[in-house]
Order: sequence, then structure tokens, then C-alpha cells
Amino acid sequence: MKFVLIFGPQAVGKMTVGHALEQTTELKLFHNHMTIDLLHPYFGFSKETWRLVDLFRCEIFEAVAKSELYGLIFTYVWAFDEQADWDFVQKVCSIFESKGGEIYFVELEASVDERLERNQTPHRLAHKPTKRNVVQSEQNLLESMEKHRLNSLVGEITKENYLRINNTGVSPEDVAARIKAKFHF
Repeated sequence: MKFVLIFGPQAVGKMTVGHALEQTTELKLFHNHMTIDLLHPYFGFSKETWRLVDLFRCEIFEAVAKSELYGLIFTYVWAFDEQADWDFVQKVCSIFESKGGEIYFVELEASVDERLERNQTPHRLAHKPTKRNVVQSEQNLLESMEKHRLNSLVGEITKENYLRINNTGVSPEDVAARIKAKFHF
């Protein structure tokens, strides 16, 4: 079992790269908005939503880790200044490692201008209903980068299977090809 965590700030291209990687490998994509957008119509962005998101994700991870699937791609906005995010990543990795899974970290970074453009792409809006209010989504993107550190510092990620890619101006297919080649998927 392979667990690929693609992380980076909002609209950096995590889901789109995940889709491209899914198309050229046996990995299955579980992007972070699949659980968020499931619950948002009922609870908004409330404490209950986040509790259920965490519960659903962990149950899905447990089931996948025990399955015969080749592997899973998961996307995540990791606030490096928040211990809870570090704890979540460790918890998820432990689920897969406890079942003999291999962990791969892919960090994406891109310029703010690039991310603001990507925030409005038809692909993103089709797959993420809560991002369809583009003005609100853009405001959240800008505020979160002021409030949190959403990319790691050099040397902060110590996983053996780690790749950092600045994908400004790079197609998702090219990024996916680099990931596939680096980790031999």
C-alpha cells in the first residue's frame, strides 16, 4: 500500500495534480474537499463539520490501509505553525505504516498570482462546491497565507520519500510525471 500526501497552500494545484497522477498510475485520489463538501451543506464551516471530516477521513484511511488497493493520494492544506496539523499528518501516516504502507510526501508551492488564477479554474470549481464563491475563496486564500505558514521550511520535512515542486507555470501532467518518475509508481 502506498500513501501519497500532496500538500501545499490553497489553489496550488494539489487536486489537479492528484487527478493527473491518478490517471497514469494505479493510485486512487481522495482529495480533501470530498469530505468537506459532503458536510458543508448541513453544518457550514462549523466545529461539527471539522469533527466529522476528521472522523470520516480516518475511517476511510483505516479501510484503505487494510484493503488490496495499490495506493491512495490524499491532498491537504498543512499549516506548519499549527501543532494540530502536524498531529493529523502523523496520525494518518501511522494508520498506513501500521499496515506496512509506504508513505510519500509531495509538497507543492506556487506564486500567489498563479494560485489566484487557479482559484477560478473550471476544474477546481467543478470539484469543489465550497470554492464557487470565488470572491470569498480568494479572500480565504489571502487571509490564510497571512495567518499561517503553508509551505515547509528547508529541511523541515525529514521523510525519506519527499519531493518539493514549485509548479508555477508547470502543467499538472508534468508535475504528475515528475512524481511518478521520482517514486517509481
